[in-house]
Amino acid sequence: MTSTASADVYVVWLQDVGMADVPSVGGKNASLGELTRSLIGSGVRVPDGFATTAAAYRAFIAANGIEPGIRDTVSRYHAGESTLREAGETIRALILDGEFPADIAADLAGRYRALSSRTGRPSASVAVRSSATAEDLPDASFAGQQETYLNISGERELLEACRRCFASLFTDRAISYREMKGFDHVGVALSVGVQLMVRSDLGASGVMFSIDTESGFPRSVVISAAWGLGETVVQGSINPDKYQVFKPLLATPRFVPIIEKTVGSKERKMVYSRGGHARTRTIDTTDLERESIVLSDDEILTLARWAVSVEEHYGRPMDMEWAKDGETGELFMVQARPETVQAQRSETTFSVYHLRESGRRLLSGAAIGEAIAHGDACVVLDAQDIDKFRDGAILVTRMTDPDWVPVMKRAAGIVTDHGGPTSHAAIVSRELGVPAVVGTGKGTSVLRDGSSITISCAGGEDGGVYEGTLAFEVEEVDLGALPETSTAVMVNIASPAAAFQWWRLPAAGVGLARMEFIINNLIRIHPMALVHPEAVTDPDEKAQIKQLTRGYENVREYFVDVLSRGIAKIAAPYYPAPVIVRLSDFKSNEYAHLIGGGFFETPEENPMLGFRGSSRYYDERYREGFALECLAIKRVREQLGFANVLVMVPFCRTPREAELVIEVMAENGLVRGKEGLLIYMMCEIPSNVILASEFAEHFDGFSIGSNDLTQLVLGVDRDSEHLAQLFDERDEAVTWMISRAIEKAHAAGIKIGICGQGPSDHEDFAEFLVKQGIDSISLNPDTFLRTVQVIAAAEKSQTEVKK
Repeated sequence: MTSTASADVYVVWLQDVGMADVPSVGGKNASLGELTRSLIGSGVRVPDGFATTAAAYRAFIAANGIEPGIRDTVSRYHAGESTLREAGETIRALILDGEFPADIAADLAGRYRALSSRTGRPSASVAVRSSATAEDLPDASFAGQQETYLNISGERELLEACRRCFASLFTDRAISYREMKGFDHVGVALSVGVQLMVRSDLGASGVMFSIDTESGFPRSVVISAAWGLGETVVQGSINPDKYQVFKPLLATPRFVPIIEKTVGSKERKMVYSRGGHARTRTIDTTDLERESIVLSDDEILTLARWAVSVEEHYGRPMDMEWAKDGETGELFMVQARPETVQAQRSETTFSVYHLRESGRRLLSGAAIGEAIAHGDACVVLDAQDIDKFRDGAILVTRMTDPDWVPVMKRAAGIVTDHGGPTSHAAIVSRELGVPAVVGTGKGTSVLRDGSSITISCAGGEDGGVYEGTLAFEVEEVDLGALPETSTAVMVNIASPAAAFQWWRLPAAGVGLARMEFIINNLIRIHPMALVHPEAVTDPDEKAQIKQLTRGYENVREYFVDVLSRGIAKIAAPYYPAPVIVRLSDFKSNEYAHLIGGGFFETPEENPMLGFRGSSRYYDERYREGFALECLAIKRVREQLGFANVLVMVPFCRTPREAELVIEVMAENGLVRGKEGLLIYMMCEIPSNVILASEFAEHFDGFSIGSNDLTQLVLGVDRDSEHLAQLFDERDEAVTWMISRAIEKAHAAGIKIGICGQGPSDHEDFAEFLVKQGIDSISLNPDTFLRTVQVIAAAEKSQTEVKK
């Protein structure tokens, strides 16, 4: 594409520039122009506007004789004769004292009047944004380094805002960032973008990525949303809503592939100021705003489709900002730039971190990155005190903004009270490669300055801060060197939060996704307490249910919604490979610990052999709760679009019980064979092996649960530390049962795999399974890389023996 902004042009309409004009109008404004003129046919809306060019900036600097002062000040800073703060103040003062050349001032005023006339108002409110000419390149992001001025109205205010944007090229943070990236301070220029204001102060705004910002999973759109102007989300001063959308299913109109929809607390919002010097102000949100979801499903999907269009146009993952006009209800894209962290990571190599010690967990928050770090906590509450930071310490603060960058890059890790995965602290931490746990809520009050702590981001989205210095190790892996296997090697995934962490593994799908983990960790309420909330009489439990289900008119919908999205998030990284979801397999004592569970569960002497698994599904004591499980599975497959989700029935004692469960599932819309639905059975009870042929008539496949099978074959309580030495799935009695199960499954013409702990723990057990001809082996993700090589070697050995 040919550049449209020549060296003697000072102001251009955004619609007349594109990515070829980055040297003239900077990455931000070039991208806005590219969006305006190239993506109009895809429905992406961009506010109208214009931009000054690098030529205008240089003409301003030259007309006021500022360049010698910049060079002299930078030289004195490099020589140690002045501090960063002093250098920045000196250069900014030179620029703020300057005057615009008459021709540039006239051109700006004329464009502003023309823009205002398009709105029918004499003086339109505009956003005035900085766009450095080296900004938003693939290997660097100057996001937040320069200033933005909102709600500017009138020609005089516009000129002053443009001058302040020029000066912001030399904020302390911008100077520090250019020093780090090796950019010449005089060689970099600044373009000012002027756009009509979207009345998001009356609506909403946020940020959006066309890639998962934590794991680098490329098939997800991540959206953050809050009420009011978007600066609160960008700065990380509030916890916004978070939505994730699975891109491959967006093209099918009947699917709504929103795999995560989390309501943030959204304590404050930024709105226009009613008067005075400040153009904006921050106010508290109402209780209703805090509890409400910001965007509708249609709006979420619209933004996600825009993200896909923008990504496809640029040919790379993108970082975007959007706004919703509160007067018209229209959505707008207000910024788009290349994503600069995950897009550069290899899809075939990655580092896996493992904690090797346990410690007291002090705090939880959103994990940024996948690393682990330890050091002394350095609590700094205000940017004015950042000179107190100690190199190599863990920075602990309320939140960060661009002023904090000079110390963030010197930190071993970062902990913040506020902010989410798209906050300033999160974005900069990723770019710097510094692990962070953000949004802890109380890090600055819990952590003592100078205390030894460890932060771990190795558990998926859930980051932890631990007391003391805990040992950890780093495993460097080249996925391209992994051997191929005939046996399908799958993974066991317990938590939706951890699913994206392992998307790079060349797994053949998920062999075991445990529904009860989602219920326990995300839903937390006993299903029957949602079917019959009136039965819960404990005031504390009633309050907890009310808090967790806020925003849902029907408390049953809370269960179905959270469970279905949790399953979908596990299924997404492996789509369209099979994802086998095991129906809930809580024991009665575990169900009793859920909120409201005490009323619905009867104490049992031996819950391990009691009212669990299949026996619950058709029993009147739980049948209504099981119906909610079925509705969630049905929604995952038919509304969200993940037809790769299969169902597995646990602890099915007899063929008659299998019939009853299949009947109840069909009554709730899960009909075996309909729309490709496959139903598997856990093979974990001796009767499952002995009557394998009879069970095979009711199921499409078996999956061996070696933990329970070992327990029941050997008569050993798997949870007893006193009998631990007897619990071994490699015992001859257990391997005999497994061999018979594989033999009978194949004779019946159905597939059989294993999802128990055994092959993850014992290489010789994995070799045994291969020799028996098992169809699939599902492993814990952290043992996948090691065990897949064992499986490949065992297959090679088998081939050689046959020869």
